[in-house]
Amino acid sequence: MKSRFLNTRSVVALIIVFAVVFGFAYDLYHIQVRDHEQYVEKNNAVDTYIVPIEAARGEIVDRNGNSLVTNRQGNSIVLNAVYFPPASENEKRNEIIYNLIQLFESRDEEYAQNLPLAFDSNGNIEFYGEEEDIATMKSADMLNLQPYATAQNCYDAVVEKYGISADYDRETALKIANVRYELTRLLFSYNNPVTIADEVSDETVATIKEDQVTYLGADVKVVAYREYVDSTIAPHILGTVRKINAEEYEEMKDSGYGINDQIGESGIERAMEDKLRGIPGELTITIDNDGNITEEVTKQPIQGNTVVLTIDRDLQVLAQNGLRDVCNEVSIASSAGAVVVEDCNTGEILAAASYPTFDLNDYYEYYEELSQDSRNPLWSRFAMGTYAPGSTFKPVTACAALEEGVLTADTTFYCPGVDEFNGQEFHCLHSNEHGTENVRTALRDSCNMFFFNTAMYLGMAKLDEYASAFGLGEKTGVEIAESSGILASPERREEQGGLWNLGDTLQSAIGQSDNLFTPLQLVNYCSTLANGGTRYELHFVKSVISGTTGVVNETSPVIADNVELSENTLDQVHSGMRLVALEGGPYLIFDELDTPVACKTGTSEVINNGVKRNNGFLITYAPYDNPEIAVSSVVELAGSGTETAELTASIIDYWYQNNTDSKASQQAGRLLG
Repeated sequence: MKSRFLNTRSVVALIIVFAVVFGFAYDLYHIQVRDHEQYVEKNNAVDTYIVPIEAARGEIVDRNGNSLVTNRQGNSIVLNAVYFPPASENEKRNEIIYNLIQLFESRDEEYAQNLPLAFDSNGNIEFYGEEEDIATMKSADMLNLQPYATAQNCYDAVVEKYGISADYDRETALKIANVRYELTRLLFSYNNPVTIADEVSDETVATIKEDQVTYLGADVKVVAYREYVDSTIAPHILGTVRKINAEEYEEMKDSGYGINDQIGESGIERAMEDKLRGIPGELTITIDNDGNITEEVTKQPIQGNTVVLTIDRDLQVLAQNGLRDVCNEVSIASSAGAVVVEDCNTGEILAAASYPTFDLNDYYEYYEELSQDSRNPLWSRFAMGTYAPGSTFKPVTACAALEEGVLTADTTFYCPGVDEFNGQEFHCLHSNEHGTENVRTALRDSCNMFFFNTAMYLGMAKLDEYASAFGLGEKTGVEIAESSGILASPERREEQGGLWNLGDTLQSAIGQSDNLFTPLQLVNYCSTLANGGTRYELHFVKSVISGTTGVVNETSPVIADNVELSENTLDQVHSGMRLVALEGGPYLIFDELDTPVACKTGTSEVINNGVKRNNGFLITYAPYDNPEIAVSSVVELAGSGTETAELTASIIDYWYQNNTDSKASQQAGRLLG
């Protein structure tokens, strides 16, 4: 029995020994033979990190290839987690940041200060900045404080969170906390270095590069900054660029955006973000088991596409300067305005100016001042400003009435200067008695009485039908932000809780009542009338040139609507508008032009500082015999549209004296579809 037991135990032991030996042998085979390279690689490389390399944004040029927005190289200082002390070593981190702050301040360099806390004049800590920034600071991801936490609570929490020593005075501690907070806010990690100072001097760069002990973990990143050939040209069109915010990052990170990326904020920069944004490159950082670090660019960044605009740079400058001059002549303290130039046959915007304006170079530096300016220089009046168009609306009324048979070329109404309609007294312009008027002379004389009578027979429904077909009261299709304006109607008035009566219909026929249109809508309506009834969607982008292939993608004209206008209607309205240029208010100015034009002036009453004043409007197309361009202008408080005639004349003169895009005039009488 004993022998049998011992033999069994020996066999089991041998089996176990063989199993262990076999297991070791099998593992040794895997390590030394089958998976040898894999284990060697693991032994030699502990970690690999991919860091994005920012790609420059695409350039923006005008229709002739003249640069408007380019890029220049500058230096930013970033903290790189690969070299920076780990989060557990707060004292070392804070010491390095303190050294950097001393360097930045000695060189007058700006650095990250996004912590919404500051000391008041009495040395008490207080909240600083926007409410949403304060809420973010208190959130669970940052300081994890209750919404009711005081500024002192927040200061104490941030000092504790980042282990900022009491050896630093309170002001210095807050400066260090600002940079530490920036690292937390922008998700500082091996894969995500964080920028703490932008556009630093070459001297600061040299100091940091030469002393990697004092400034351990600080690195220099060459960055492409937006540069403007002239930062005053077309700021409302070009728009601005800024760093992506937290909400945008959450929405766009799946599309490849990083927390440090730039993004278009307004204008073309925003509208064409997907085209202007480049393709980021990749920097691969490897740390082996001995702590050796290697860096290799494994993917080169690709600059964004070039966006070609429809505007003509020189025409844009002329329009801006002319608009400024006429506004300042009216009132250097109160007047403002806009002017737009359109290609009648494509919907391309050739120039668009708003005044007062601003400088793109110092937009962010002076943003608070600009945003609080009572004249609203940041407001794009050509796209967002809405105005009662006054008599510039009368050609719409004429078109509708002629097409519907309410008027003919021979229809006349008598203008006594003052008359009653439905028991209510109405006045002609300046209460002038024009006598007997037909549609052509009524347009020339801007006779309210003629169009009041016309509206009585036409009715509001038909008037709105044609106004809508001309695009009034709806967006034009431009790439940048624009207002839809308001087209007066009984339905809309009732929706607002008001009542509509006959007087509103009469006022609507002369461009008053609830009508509010943008200068973009007015120029497009003028173009539609000029070319025979084809309304195009307006656009600022002429083409996009691929940054990778050089392929040019042209923007094709898009027809938004076709207004059915007979040859007779066009002849009557065009003739009436031609008479305005030949015999109306602006004739002395337009008579000097080599290019024949047709136009319509307008005024609308406004209250300025308790005083009744008039805004002045002018819509014009040229050449009269073969329309190619249209111009709309508004100058607030100008008194009449004639005040803007010199500006319009200078635009037309430039286009036909200096521009090669213009075409030879065709024979008079030809209608363009």
